[in-house]
Amino acid sequence: MILSDKTIIKMLDEKSLIINPLTEEQIQPASVDIRLGNTFSIVDDTPTGIITLDRKINYKSITADTYLILPGQFILATTMEYFELPNNITAFVEGRSSLGRMGLFIQNAGWVDPGFKGEITLELFNANRCAIELKTGRRIGQLVFAEMDDSALNPYNGKYQGQTGATGSKVMEDIDKIWTENGQS
Repeated sequence: MILSDKTIIKMLDEKSLIINPLTEEQIQPASVDIRLGNTFSIVDDTPTGIITLDRKINYKSITADTYLILPGQFILATTMEYFELPNNITAFVEGRSSLGRMGLFIQNAGWVDPGFKGEITLELFNANRCAIELKTGRRIGQLVFAEMDDSALNPYNGKYQGQTGATGSKVMEDIDKIWTENGQS
């Protein structure tokens, strides 16, 4: 079930859902607007030009109030808001249609797991032929909350728990039991 504004406000008042900072205007009928934070990261070039899944990926990060995302460029950004989700609520990151119509693709790989705490890292891609100027504090998307049928047996406590800033991939920390048990790598 998607949470309504009434339920979101009630949970915020009860402090069972934490969103900070948050203004009243960000609460929409079935979502909460998320704003662009001030940290941006890009993958650092590698000598081979290849990124592998088993080695640390280096990023160049900056803190700025404005970022110019070039045509065809992929960057990581962060939300201005810090979230703490209860163990029975998951959330989906949705980009704003107005920005999508400019060629800016906004996503978060997957969804926000129940029990997650932290700022949300956003993956941004400029599909336009023109550069797009991004400004800290501008609405970049919305978070849609859904109530699960029960609390999670194992709420999120993974490698991105408590993250702040545009956090790069930590895929090299994965333990893929299925692959290793089958003798594949």
